[in-house]
Amino acid sequence: MTQERPKALKDEDIESRLAGCPGWALSEGKLRRDLEFPDFSAAFGFMTRVAMIAETLDHHPEWSNVYNRVSIELTTHDAGGISTLDFEFATRLNRLLSAS
Repeated sequence: MTQERPKALKDEDIESRLAGCPGWALSEGKLRRDLEFPDFSAAFGFMTRVAMIAETLDHHPEWSNVYNRVSIELTTHDAGGISTLDFEFATRLNRLLSAS
Protein backbone atom coordinates (compact mmCIF):
# COMPACT_ATOMS: atom_id res chain seq x y z
CA MET A 1 0.00 0.00 0.00
CA THR A 2 1.47 3.34 -1.07
CA GLN A 3 1.27 6.30 1.28
CA GLU A 4 -0.63 9.22 -0.19
CA ARG A 5 1.60 12.21 -0.96
CA PRO A 6 0.66 15.56 0.56
CA LYS A 7 -1.13 18.27 -1.38
CA ALA A 8 0.17 21.80 -1.98
CA LEU A 9 -0.65 24.22 0.81
CA LYS A 10 -2.55 27.45 0.29
CA ASP A 11 -0.57 30.70 0.51
CA GLU A 12 -2.06 31.64 3.88
CA ASP A 13 -1.12 28.22 5.32
CA ILE A 14 2.43 28.61 4.03
CA GLU A 15 2.78 32.06 5.61
CA SER A 16 1.39 30.80 8.91
CA ARG A 17 3.71 27.77 9.04
CA LEU A 18 6.71 29.82 7.92
CA ALA A 19 6.45 31.88 11.10
CA GLY A 20 7.25 28.71 13.07
CA CYS A 21 10.29 27.79 10.93
CA PRO A 22 13.16 30.10 11.90
CA GLY A 23 15.82 30.64 9.26
CA TRP A 24 13.55 29.73 6.34
CA ALA A 25 12.11 32.16 3.79
CA LEU A 26 9.79 31.95 0.82
CA SER A 27 11.71 32.39 -2.45
CA GLU A 28 10.25 31.89 -5.92
CA GLY A 29 7.59 29.48 -4.65
CA LYS A 30 9.98 27.40 -2.52
CA LEU A 31 11.15 27.30 1.07
CA ARG A 32 14.78 28.44 1.13
CA ARG A 33 17.57 28.47 3.68
CA ASP A 34 21.18 29.58 3.15
CA LEU A 35 23.80 28.34 5.58
CA GLU A 36 27.48 29.02 6.17
CA PHE A 37 29.92 26.67 7.90
CA PRO A 38 33.53 27.05 9.06
CA ASP A 39 34.89 25.15 6.04
CA PHE A 40 34.08 22.72 3.22
CA SER A 41 34.39 19.66 5.44
CA ALA A 42 31.79 20.97 7.88
CA ALA A 43 29.43 21.93 5.03
CA PHE A 44 29.79 18.53 3.36
CA GLY A 45 29.33 16.68 6.68
CA PHE A 46 26.12 18.63 7.22
CA MET A 47 24.89 17.70 3.74
CA THR A 48 25.56 14.04 4.50
CA ARG A 49 23.37 14.22 7.61
CA VAL A 50 20.66 16.04 5.66
CA ALA A 51 20.77 13.28 3.03
CA MET A 52 19.71 10.81 5.73
CA ILE A 53 16.72 13.01 6.58
CA ALA A 54 15.82 13.15 2.87
CA GLU A 55 15.91 9.37 2.58
CA THR A 56 13.84 8.89 5.74
CA LEU A 57 11.14 11.26 4.45
CA ASP A 58 11.47 10.11 0.82
CA HIS A 59 11.68 13.80 0.00
CA HIS A 60 14.77 15.34 -1.54
CA PRO A 61 15.86 18.98 -1.54
CA GLU A 62 17.20 21.11 -4.32
CA TRP A 63 20.54 22.22 -2.94
CA SER A 64 23.96 23.50 -3.79
CA ASN A 65 27.30 23.71 -2.05
CA VAL A 66 30.15 26.11 -2.72
CA TYR A 67 33.05 25.68 -0.31
CA ASN A 68 31.53 26.50 3.11
CA ARG A 69 28.06 27.56 1.94
CA VAL A 70 24.99 25.37 1.47
CA SER A 71 21.72 26.60 -0.06
CA ILE A 72 18.61 24.46 0.31
CA GLU A 73 15.28 24.84 -1.47
CA LEU A 74 12.22 22.76 -0.67
CA THR A 75 9.11 22.16 -2.72
CA THR A 76 6.97 19.10 -3.34
CA HIS A 77 7.15 18.67 -7.11
CA ASP A 78 4.38 16.08 -7.38
CA ALA A 79 2.07 18.38 -5.36
CA GLY A 80 2.92 21.39 -7.51
CA GLY A 81 4.04 23.56 -4.60
CA ILE A 82 4.99 23.67 -0.95
CA SER A 83 3.40 20.97 1.20
CA THR A 84 3.43 19.81 4.80
CA LEU A 85 6.30 17.50 3.79
CA ASP A 86 8.50 20.54 3.07
CA PHE A 87 7.76 21.96 6.50
CA GLU A 88 8.50 18.61 8.13
CA PHE A 89 11.84 18.55 6.31
CA ALA A 90 12.62 22.13 7.35
CA THR A 91 11.74 21.36 10.99
CA ARG A 92 14.00 18.30 11.05
CA LEU A 93 16.81 20.28 9.47
CA ASN A 94 16.43 23.00 12.10
CA ARG A 95 16.61 20.33 14.83
CA LEU A 96 19.79 18.97 13.25
CA LEU A 97 21.32 22.45 13.25
CA SER A 98 20.39 23.11 16.88
CA ALA A 99 21.94 19.77 17.92
CA SER A 100 25.25 20.64 16.22
